[in-house]
Order: sequence, then structure tokens, then C-alpha cells
Amino acid sequence: MLPLQLIDSFLLNYNIGQALLLVFILSTVGALPLKSRRVLGINTIVFGLIFLLTPVAIAKPHYLFLGVTLLIVGPILYVSGRR
Repeated sequence: MLPLQLIDSFLLNYNIGQALLLVFILSTVGALPLKSRRVLGINTIVFGLIFLLTPVAIAKPHYLFLGVTLLIVGPILYVSGRR
């Protein structure tokens, strides 16, 4: 576990949109070894919803558009995956 002071000092330098983008990238890279488009699709949909529901007051508006884009791409990835 990381100490809370380390996490807090990291988040003070960045806004919530940048932190969420980093978590999205890390989770996508972590899901790549599974070689499943369905898992990537679910991951993309979930982060699209998170970006869409994040208040604009604490994140910049372009993260809202990223959320909409992820919500469009995510179902395409999910449907194109094999059963």
C-alpha cells in the first residue's frame, strides 16, 4: 500500500481528469495480456462513464468529450470480441 501523503502530493500537481486518464491507461495496459476485446470494451465503457460523470468544475471540459468518445468506442470493442 502507498502512504496517503504520497498519493496526496501526486494529486496536488494534477487535476482529476489527468489522474483518471493515467488510471485508464494503466488499466488498459494491464488488460492487454488477457488478449480479450470484451475486457477492453468493458474497461473502455466504464472509464467513458467515469469521464462523462466527472463534474466539469474539477476537470476540464475536454475530458467530457473523451468520455463520450470512449462510450462510442467501448461497445464496438465489446461486440467485436469473440465469445
